[in-house]
This record gives sequence, structure tokens and C-alpha cells, in this order.
Amino acid sequence: MPNQAFNTWIAPIRPVALNEQELILEVPNQFFYEWLDTHYKDTIKRRAVDNYGHPLNIKYTVSTRKNTIINHNDRETEKQKYKRPVPNFINKNHRFSSFIEGVNNQFAKAAAMSVAQNPGESHYNPLVIYGGVGLGKTHLLHAIGNHALAKGISKKVVLETSERFTQEFINSIQKNTNGEFTKKYRNTDLLLIDDIQFFKGKEQTQEQFFHTFNELQQLNKQIVLSADTYPGDMRGLQERLVSRFQSGLSVDIQPPDFETRVAILLEKAQQSGLELQYDLVELIATHIKTNIRVLESIIIRLLANSSLHGKEINRDLVEEVIREKLGKEMILELNLEDVVKKVSDIRNFPVKIIVGPSRRKEIVKTRHLAMYLCRELTNNTLTSIGLFFGGRDHTTVIHACSQVEKVYKKKIAVTKFIDQISRDLSVANF
Repeated sequence: MPNQAFNTWIAPIRPVALNEQELILEVPNQFFYEWLDTHYKDTIKRRAVDNYGHPLNIKYTVSTRKNTIINHNDRETEKQKYKRPVPNFINKNHRFSSFIEGVNNQFAKAAAMSVAQNPGESHYNPLVIYGGVGLGKTHLLHAIGNHALAKGISKKVVLETSERFTQEFINSIQKNTNGEFTKKYRNTDLLLIDDIQFFKGKEQTQEQFFHTFNELQQLNKQIVLSADTYPGDMRGLQERLVSRFQSGLSVDIQPPDFETRVAILLEKAQQSGLELQYDLVELIATHIKTNIRVLESIIIRLLANSSLHGKEINRDLVEEVIREKLGKEMILELNLEDVVKKVSDIRNFPVKIIVGPSRRKEIVKTRHLAMYLCRELTNNTLTSIGLFFGGRDHTTVIHACSQVEKVYKKKIAVTKFIDQISRDLSVANF
């Protein structure tokens, strides 16, 4: 088998039981089993034989190790219950070392590291990390928990989603185990709650969390929260709860810029053992702009196509996978960043110089060409284009376009330059 296929689909299988006639194999999840059953069933059967070459009957079981929870109805003594560890659901792979830093998330990462190193001892309590879907908020929460545990800074760490907090609270009411619920969340050194926006409209849950928050803060225990928007802009939360959220530090994570997206893709490809040409990495980064999880899913999809179907990872395959994610009509919905980055690559001037204040003749000429192409190839208004180019007025954009049409385009080299970029970025050529 190809190495990628083996490492992806065979290496994770665990043999858990064997007798004279039967072999039981454990797989990570149901999806994994279905792939094996569809693509590798016969291959595994041919290899699963006893010492005499007789075939073994193969059975599969799905691992439950990652989803272990405490069942309070177990017939155990109270002492046994107390000794069982409370699962914290921290993903060991989400660490600061694996978090790709860019200008979009530098402040958030710095704040998260400060809190992880000195929980409860700074003014960053609570720390609220907010931003859109798939930008790394959850990664930072897990990284804080991992760092605090690894360094022995916090002995008791609880990381939960707001939905799980709500469900556990409801269960504690139904089963009359409120004491255990309260103890779990208030007897901790570091509390990390993901997606607090889901507390909206849940009055009793908000009440419970308000008292949990107060007690931990009074004890100088660290609280870290994530949300999809700035706490002050949330609706459906009690004012006193919002006030608590705003009492510490709120930091946002913006969508990653082009360079950061490239770095993320290269890192994920390397982690997956996937060899990906740089021009294909740039192709993906050009079109997937706002969600890191989608970038990761494309790497996984390419790996699956390569290992399962033996497909070569080339431009056609990458384009196909991007279309699956975005839809054909969205493949080249160009934005200003796309165009200026292309101009930057060809003219060999950094983007920040092109959009900056420099009045050097060659820079001004390049800036005019970039503005002209932005007008021609995107749906942005002249005002939006001007703002992108260092906050310039829309009349500056009009002047730049006029210069290109009346002066620059008289030169063959400039015409070829414009045609090249238009051709490279055109929807027709995708």
C-alpha cells in the first residue's frame, strides 16, 4: 500500500482481542469504519489469517476513549466516584507551538500565553477571545489548558463548551446532583468555556454561571472565554453577566492574511505527511480566506483522494476540491487582496509599499496599475478601493484609472502586464 494510505487508514487500527477464530479491531470512529469497509475490507481479510493460513473472522469496534464521561448512576461507592478523574476534554494537539501566528492573531496569542503562564495573577481576568468561525479561538483555549497542566501551574483545569455546561446543569437538576455540578466548576484553578454566545436566552444557566464566575473571580482563579462577537455587542445575555465579561481583557482574532494562510496550509500538509507543491498551496490560500477549518478540511480531502483513489495531487484535483467547498460560482470571487498580491508578485514590490504613502515614480505607477485592476476585476466600489490603498479618497482612484487608460496603456509592456494579470485571475481560466 502507498505510505499515505497506510498511515491514514491502517496505522490507527488497534487489535483489541484475538482467539482461534476471531480478530477484533478497534477503529477511531464510525466514519473511519465505513471507509475501511468500502475500500480495504478485502485487503484486510486477505492478511487476517492464523498460523495455518486459515482466515479469521474480523469484527470491528468503535473507540469510545475520547468520549469518556462520568455516569453518576454507576453503582459505585461515593469514594470510588470521588477517585475517578473528571474528563476535561482538552485536545492534546492544540498547543501554542502548533498555533500559526500572524498579524491577525498576534495580540490574542500573546494574551493567551500570558494567562497560561500566570493564571489569575494579571488584569486579564476574564480573558475573552472573540472572532468568527474557524479562526483559532478554540485552539487557544486548549493551548492555555495544555500549557497550564504541562507546567504544573494549574492542577485543576476544566474546559467545556457552553452547550455542555448547559446540559450538565440541566442533568444536575433532573438527577438532584447539583452539588457535584457546582463542585466541578467552582473547585477549579482554571476555567475555560468555549462559545459563550450559546448562553443567550438560557436564563437559569446564565444565573448559575454568574454565581460560578463570581466565586472563581473572588478566589483569583483564572477564567477564559471564547465568543463569536465582542461581549458588549451580545444580545440575550443578562447585563450583569455582560458586565463581568467586559471587566477583564477582550481580544479579537481576524481572518488570516494571505501569508498566514499559506503558513497554515504548509504546516497542516506537513503534519499529514502530504507533499504539496507551493503553487498549489498558494492556489488554496488565494480562495479560502476566512475559515482555518476549511483550509484544514481541504488538506484532509486531498489526502483522502490521494490515498483512497490513487489520484495525483495536481492543479485539477485542487481546483475540484475547492469547488466542492465553495461552489462553482464562488471559485474566483476576487477581492482587493487577490489583485494587489498578484501585482506585488509580478512587480516585486511588497503589498505594504504599494498601498503605502511612497511617492517614488515606479511605486506610484505600480499603485495606479493595481487600482485600475482592482476596479476592472472586482466588484468593489471606488471608495472601498481607496480605503484599501491607505485610506485614499475615491477621486484618487479615478485619477489612477485615468492615468492607466490615457498614458500607461500606450506602452506595449504595460498592456501585456495588465493582460497577464487579468488572464491569471480570470474566472474563465480557472
